[in-house]
Amino acid sequence: MSKQILLKQDEMPTSWYNVIPDLPGPPTPVLHPATLQPVTPDDLTPLFPMGLIGQEVSGERWTAIPQEILDIYAIWRPTPLVRATRLEKVLDTPAHIYFKNESVSPAGSHKPNTAVAQAYYNKIEGTKRLVTETGAGQWGSALSLACNFFDLELQVFMVKVSYQQKPYRRSLIQTWGAKVFPSPSDQTNYGRQLLEQDPDNPGSLGIAISEAVEKAATDPEAHYSLGSVLNHVCMHQTIVGLEAKKQMEMAGEYPDVVIGCVGGGSNFAGIAFPFVPDKADGKSVRLLGAEPASCPTLTKGKYTFDFGDTARMAPIVKMHTLGHDFVPPGIHAGGLRYHGDSPLVCQLVDAGVIEARAHQQLSCFEAAVLFARSEGIIPAPETSHAIRAAIDEALEAKKLGEKRVILFNFSGHGHFDMGSYDAYFSGELKDFDYPEAKIKAALANLPQVNM
Repeated sequence: MSKQILLKQDEMPTSWYNVIPDLPGPPTPVLHPATLQPVTPDDLTPLFPMGLIGQEVSGERWTAIPQEILDIYAIWRPTPLVRATRLEKVLDTPAHIYFKNESVSPAGSHKPNTAVAQAYYNKIEGTKRLVTETGAGQWGSALSLACNFFDLELQVFMVKVSYQQKPYRRSLIQTWGAKVFPSPSDQTNYGRQLLEQDPDNPGSLGIAISEAVEKAATDPEAHYSLGSVLNHVCMHQTIVGLEAKKQMEMAGEYPDVVIGCVGGGSNFAGIAFPFVPDKADGKSVRLLGAEPASCPTLTKGKYTFDFGDTARMAPIVKMHTLGHDFVPPGIHAGGLRYHGDSPLVCQLVDAGVIEARAHQQLSCFEAAVLFARSEGIIPAPETSHAIRAAIDEALEAKKLGEKRVILFNFSGHGHFDMGSYDAYFSGELKDFDYPEAKIKAALANLPQVNM
């Protein structure tokens, strides 16, 4: 039977890991969207508290986790590492497959690891309310949970196609006290402009970010909160990989490949970044990001400077991008539908430290169902991409007749995504081809940065 490897609560990491000191080169600069010059901390203060701004630009390898955050983490952390022996048996593979089960958090995903931290740093600096966006609803529900713990108001702009596809995610966000709006919405100037042009606009994370940034920037009592992409978000998530390293050691094994699904990059960074120094020290570990073929940012995006949002209000960063105007197809893995990725993840991909693969949603749902029927846990559509990649690795090991130790981040359960499974079982779900013409058009509008 599948085996859980558990840490005691007093073995939970007490510091986050910052990958910046271990990058193969200096991090790329973040540029102001109006001046195209490197941003200063003062440029970011309308959006973020100074505690998070300091983490965003920090060159320190370790940051101590405040006790107030550790106390809330202790509700569900440390999370189990599970050897998926039932899945191994079904696949008839010599590979050993391990997954880090982040679905045991109250919100059902890895997202509270940074949500709690962001709510804490805003609370201690006097912020009254936060504003954010969410794709599939996992981030919105996690931040709603965290704001409830710290008595903060929250407004969430949820990508319209997911708002319609995932009504129970909306309900979860509202249960913890936040307000949620379908994006594009009538709550912002930018949203109203888009609805006037196209009342049926399905939305995108880029659009939802624009609405949230506009709302936060025009409210002196509010700050903006982002659930992925940014350096401090990736750092908060490294508690996942730090725990996993200890648990793999307890299991007496070391991974040959570490896998996570990739949308903005936070859950992948969380599981993979703590292994970057090992790789630099000569350990033969591969770091593999799995993304949707219909939004193939890392595998087919251009590595260049681009706006983080559609309205061009967010800072400009160097990343693999499909163009800030790109609106991806309405796949059910809504949390992976972002035109760009974490600059840190992208820099490591560009340097060859991280690999990436793209998968169609039908093959991912096939993998999710196989996992659910062997291990008993129903994966979120986003998580199914990591499972697909892990199964492919296990089957390759079988073909080659080699033992391969596979570790992947089970980033969230699919209990609120059963409409997606209904569509899969009824044959309504379909694959989307890479929309090359749309991406080419979106890439024509990149900012002109001479750097």
